[in-house]
Amino acid sequence: MQFSFGDHVLDLDRRELRRSGEVVALQPQVFDLLVYLVRNRDRVVSKDDLLAAVWGGRIVSESTLTSRISAVRRAVGDDGEIQRLIRTAHRKGLRFVGHVTEAPAPPRPLAALPDKPSIAVLPFANIGGDPEHEYFADGIVEEIITALSRIRWLFVIARNSSFTYKGRAVDVKQVGQDLNVRYVLEGSVRKAGQGVRISAQLIEAASGAHLWADRFDGSLDDVFELQDKIAIDVAGIIEPALQVAETARVAKRPTDDLTAYDLYLRAYAMFFTSARQIPDALRLLEQAIERDPGYGPALAWAAVCCLRLCMDGRSGDIEADRRNGAEYARRSLQVAGDDPGVFANAALALAYFGEDIGAMMTLVDRALAFNPSFARGWYVSACLRLWAGQPEVAIEHAEASQALSPRAQVGFSFTIIGGAHFFCGRFGEAVPKLLLAIQEDPDYPPPYRYLASCYAHLRQLDEARDIVRRLRAITPLVLPSYDQIRNADHRELLISGLRSAAGEAC
Repeated sequence: MQFSFGDHVLDLDRRELRRSGEVVALQPQVFDLLVYLVRNRDRVVSKDDLLAAVWGGRIVSESTLTSRISAVRRAVGDDGEIQRLIRTAHRKGLRFVGHVTEAPAPPRPLAALPDKPSIAVLPFANIGGDPEHEYFADGIVEEIITALSRIRWLFVIARNSSFTYKGRAVDVKQVGQDLNVRYVLEGSVRKAGQGVRISAQLIEAASGAHLWADRFDGSLDDVFELQDKIAIDVAGIIEPALQVAETARVAKRPTDDLTAYDLYLRAYAMFFTSARQIPDALRLLEQAIERDPGYGPALAWAAVCCLRLCMDGRSGDIEADRRNGAEYARRSLQVAGDDPGVFANAALALAYFGEDIGAMMTLVDRALAFNPSFARGWYVSACLRLWAGQPEVAIEHAEASQALSPRAQVGFSFTIIGGAHFFCGRFGEAVPKLLLAIQEDPDYPPPYRYLASCYAHLRQLDEARDIVRRLRAITPLVLPSYDQIRNADHRELLISGLRSAAGEAC
């Protein structure tokens, strides 16, 4: 069934709200609230009506109900003052007053899914079987589906399809065949008093191999906040795990049958394997761009590779790489749509190449608004905050990235955290973080530079010179210009320490 009003279509079968053909992201309770208002548009519905229909009569705080109503208004382009579609009847309730046409939903074609990663989130098992707890398990799954849907390169099966398996013993391989997905996420919810434990596992459907598993504990003091937090955490951890799985899958294909997407994934894997492979990663990305000049993710990562060649001291022509990197970044933004990965990587590259850093931080904030569980986005935000002279915020955002992606690497967070402590003058706290950063990738120069300068300011010159010797073994560039560091005092602190560590030779 579909309800149409203005340029909106409310599709009950797909559980989607579309505006001018584009899907509007809604939390499950917000969607249900809108459906109830539209279905009961012939009358004023009271607060008790809403609690009974949407929350099953459970006690919900006034602020929670108000926030969900505000979310419904925002979703349909209305607000509490205009009340063009949702009108408040003082002390009585709400009524949907927009003109609505009702029609059966068109049949969905059963065409094959596009050649991109796809996942189904199955209903989580309610351990203990208490039917009063069923709503919580279902709510968790709906929030996870919504969060995963923000990952633009991932195809997520809609709730109405995955929930056909509710209450059934399932064979994951069969689910993969039925829904034509590569990956399946399944899990369970166990409640005890006011505590809850959610267990989840990611499975490759074709092989049945377990790719990731974890558990999350929380308190039911605020059910909705807990559901949101778990969904964001799960989505943030799954994204890099899927990247790793997809890269391994592509690596098994014959090298003479690579698409632009395959080239992109191979380059992505190289980028985080070793800094020495950045030139090779860039060549693969350039091949992908040649095949598809409008391939936004490949363009954005090519820009980051150009940044790294300049930063690491592996560029054969710095001016050309700076020029090409900025051009790749700008081209990626022209085709970005609402891809948070493109926004974040383009912002990182353009900030390094001299664009206004405030504007670039705004661009990353936009990426995180699209996908709050985007671990790479939080890492890029940390980089920009560090360069902009906001070390404490940089630490906070780098730690958020690590929390969302504790296993798969999405950046070099220990370098950012160590650099932030360094700029704050906390040299003793910076040293262990920078030593960890060097272990992340021994061929990545930035942590060596921070660490050498740090030791110099601690007057540990023997250790500082030893780090410089190790740095020279991986790059001839000991002392870059550091134009990306906008705070003059921070820049001078780093450069002066490096000069002391390297002596006249630098």
